[in-house]
Amino acid sequence: MTQVLSFRDLEVWKRAMDLVVKVYGVTVRFPAEERFGLVAQLRRAAVSVPSNIAEGHARGSRGDYRHHLSIAQGSVAEVVTQLEIARLLGYLSAQDGRGLASCTDDVAKMLHGLRRALPPNP
Repeated sequence: MTQVLSFRDLEVWKRAMDLVVKVYGVTVRFPAEERFGLVAQLRRAAVSVPSNIAEGHARGSRGDYRHHLSIAQGSVAEVVTQLEIARLLGYLSAQDGRGLASCTDDVAKMLHGLRRALPPNP
C-alpha cells in the first residue's frame, strides 16, 4: 500500500483533476451565450471536487476531512446534474456524455470509499 503524504498522492484527487480537465474540454464547445451560465456553473462545480479533497486533507482533523469530502460528493452530484442539463439542451455529444459519466461515477465511488475508510472521530 502506498503511503499518502499529500493530497496529491490520493487517486481520488488525481481522478477529480482529470474530471476538471474533461469538463473544461467539453465546455469550450458550448454556445457562447452559456459562457456566464452553464459553462461557469459546471466548471465551478468540477473545480470544487479536487479543491475540497485537498482542503479537507490539509486540515488535519478527521472531522474536517469528512466534511470536505462530503462537500466534494455534493459537487460531483452538481456536475452530474449540470451535464444532464447540457445533454438535454444538445450541448454535449453522446460520446462526451458517456466519458464524463464514467469519470463522475468513478470519483463518486472513490469519495464514498474514502469517507467509509476514515476511522471515526475519537
